[in-house]
Amino acid sequence: MTQRPLEASSSTSGFFQALPVLPPQYTSRDALTGQGQAQHESNGGSDDRVIDRVLSLYLPSDATEVSKHAHHIARVSLDPAVLVHATDAETNHPVLRPLSTFGEENKNDPLWTTTGWQRLKEIGYAEGVVAVAYDKSKTTYNRRIYEFVLSHLWSSTGTMTGCPMSMTDGAATLLGRHLDAPEGHQPGRAKVFQEAYKRLTSRDPKLAWTSGQWMTERTGGSDVSGTETVANRMSSEEIEADAKAGRSLDAVGTPLGPWKINGFKWFSSATDSEMAVLLAKTSKGGLSAFYIPVRRQVGANTPTVNIINEEAPPRTELNGVRTQRLKNKLGTKSLPTAELELKGTRGYLIGEEGQGVKEISAILNITRLSTGAGSAANWGRGLAIARAYSKVRKVRGGLLQDNPVHLRWMADETVKYWAAAHFGFLGVALQGSLEQDWNQMAANTKAAKLIPQEKAQVAALLRLILPVMKAQVSVASVHGLRQCMECLGGVGYCENNGDGGLMNIAKIYRDNLVNPIWEGTVSVMAEDVVRVLLDKRLGSGDVLNNVFAAWVRSVLASCASTFKAEVAILEARLQALSSIVSGATKDELLYRGRELLEHIEAIVSGAALLYDATVNPDSIAHEIAVRWVQSKSLTAQTVPESRRDWKSTVRVDREIFLGSSEAESQKASKL
Repeated sequence: MTQRPLEASSSTSGFFQALPVLPPQYTSRDALTGQGQAQHESNGGSDDRVIDRVLSLYLPSDATEVSKHAHHIARVSLDPAVLVHATDAETNHPVLRPLSTFGEENKNDPLWTTTGWQRLKEIGYAEGVVAVAYDKSKTTYNRRIYEFVLSHLWSSTGTMTGCPMSMTDGAATLLGRHLDAPEGHQPGRAKVFQEAYKRLTSRDPKLAWTSGQWMTERTGGSDVSGTETVANRMSSEEIEADAKAGRSLDAVGTPLGPWKINGFKWFSSATDSEMAVLLAKTSKGGLSAFYIPVRRQVGANTPTVNIINEEAPPRTELNGVRTQRLKNKLGTKSLPTAELELKGTRGYLIGEEGQGVKEISAILNITRLSTGAGSAANWGRGLAIARAYSKVRKVRGGLLQDNPVHLRWMADETVKYWAAAHFGFLGVALQGSLEQDWNQMAANTKAAKLIPQEKAQVAALLRLILPVMKAQVSVASVHGLRQCMECLGGVGYCENNGDGGLMNIAKIYRDNLVNPIWEGTVSVMAEDVVRVLLDKRLGSGDVLNNVFAAWVRSVLASCASTFKAEVAILEARLQALSSIVSGATKDELLYRGRELLEHIEAIVSGAALLYDATVNPDSIAHEIAVRWVQSKSLTAQTVPESRRDWKSTVRVDREIFLGSSEAESQKASKL
């Protein structure tokens, strides 16, 4: 036989594997009704099964509008017409143009962002990624679960628009508490706050706003005690002078506030937002919270006429805000983060003077929740990419999905992700329970024994576990995404913006790296946990035993018959935590702060996994719960090898990482 000549490859010929296809992370049976059950079965269900289980656990079975919307946004997130905006925002970064052509300060439009960035924000508005949490006509399901499931599926495609959305969420929560508050020395404030709240919670892109959060100064990040921004009450003469100069209204025609603010903010994310909440000192001492519109009207405040003879909005400029420079960050490149100088910025006091830290905590609770849950969302997208890649990547004559060591590795990562996601959504569910009636939105769900009925207990429990979730899930997701990046080898390390950037784990990893820092580092979160543990106002003076331990034991009691060994492990963890806290001084607790975080994370994630696998039995959920809890044992735990041989374990690893199908099961049986 004549030997075939060797053929060299070229840039467009030679080895090409099948391209990885990223399926929607969530699929709803309700959304497929009428399309045939066979189609759903062939689809294989949800690629990210955590979302299935979260919705099943926290929402009643008839909450079909939520499942249908989640089904829809999972597909919007993969739409090439949407992904082009994500690529635009990621590759064309914000630009600062501080001066006009002839060197004057540019007070009109110094910050430029891409069309892609703006369009992603508009899609977020229209999909209600914030607004659904504020639709108070919906009372029979947990609106926060609805909101955060949408965010989980959208945020990676949304390309950091989730940052201004989370601050918008926090600002809406804060202003919502003051809509009917007495105006006192600030006449007209109620109308201003109501207009702002309407825009923060709107799904109309032409009406909706995002909010900034301006607290950080050069004196310290999370430590705001050194704040140097100052707010002074304006005299009637000053207010009248501004009115005569045509500077009495904001961009939408509501009155500017009677406070004038001056200072310098070192970090301000979402610099292109329409409003902001900030901290400043006043003459009475302490820190106070202020609402400020970012833009104000200028001139005679009369509408102009545009070229097609239609009424155009009044001319506006920045409300005493000057962008000093944009931050050059490791990640979050699409997000405009800046240093801001405030000179004569007018605004309204929120709440009482000197109570700013208390007021701003309403925002911090939401943004920390978003940071932790958003970290899990990024991790979930990373694992989705890893699954898609593993199904097509050929290695030594086979596919990665048939490689036992690869399956073991990725199954371990999936177990960690499930634990983090369940921790995050438990925090979300507790937040929703604070805002809604338990009997209407929790009693009719499988989570009825997981979510306490008393709001005081819910508030204290959330106050303790929220900083833990923010710290531990954020850090775990960084490690998890690094593993996902490694799963793709060199491809994972590259900035892959082709094909809509779907395979760009490197970008997700870079963006996610900020989360252990944003809204308080891990050590700051540990300090916060110590503060809660020592707060005698919570839990009748003992929040650990009267609230946390009581809740843990109640949850574990419902799991004991199914998970006897695992319940014992978590009870040992709880005892170890109690031993550390009992009789310890504040300084010792601070020294052991990260140890406290680890104990509470293991207990909460473990309890959530065990509970979910108990009320919604499933062999893989059961296995994941066992593996996670066993990995957190304080004593050397060895799973008897006799329980299953390694080949059987590989089949379970496959199901944990990839799910199962008949074809995959047949392949696994040949290992």
